[in-house]
Amino acid sequence: MAKKGEVRDRVTLVCTDCKAENYRKSKNKRNTPDRLELNKYCPKCRKTALHKEKK
Repeated sequence: MAKKGEVRDRVTLVCTDCKAENYRKSKNKRNTPDRLELNKYCPKCRKTALHKEKK
């Protein structure tokens, strides 16, 4: 949770295939108000898969 006045927020990325929470990233809320979607390596699936930002 970001403090008052801070622009950067910590988000969790979840694998769309196996639903594992693999990555934590920070993002700028002003520049990217929509949810992140990145292709990252999932160690549980052992392949590169789409990871989406968790609510």
